[in-house]
Amino acid sequence: MKKLGILGAVVVVLFAAIIILTNLANQDKLKDNPYDTDSLDQATIDLLDNENYQNIILPEELEEKIDSGEPVVAYMFSPTCIHCQAMTPALMPIADEVDVHIDQYNLLEYDQGWNQYNIESTPTLIYFKDGKEVNRIIGDYSKNPDVIYDFLEQTKS
Repeated sequence: MKKLGILGAVVVVLFAAIIILTNLANQDKLKDNPYDTDSLDQATIDLLDNENYQNIILPEELEEKIDSGEPVVAYMFSPTCIHCQAMTPALMPIADEVDVHIDQYNLLEYDQGWNQYNIESTPTLIYFKDGKEVNRIIGDYSKNPDVIYDFLEQTKS
């Protein structure tokens, strides 16, 4: 019986250590994050150092860019969306290749974007020009990159 108690105590200590180490790692990742808050969903925290998610834009920044009339390509995604997890690693290198900047809007953290931009599902890529939506594609095109290329090329004209 005593061995069982010791084993139970060891398990509790190990779980506590895991929780403490996870919290410390999260605090380190949250330093200088682009979201303007430290209260982030774990799925978002996990993406903070991912090279494919370095163009995060805040809601008010996106509104300002659209309202200014400048061309904007906005990628609406959620870190918990499996289709986004497939699309993003295909999309961002193509955007770099064709020299198109993509602003990434995290709908998990800023859920007002669902209604504001009439998002039906993620991922959604939207092109704005002169303050108005010009075009959008919805869904994962990682297996059909020509759709991504065509969409991004039309934003350059």
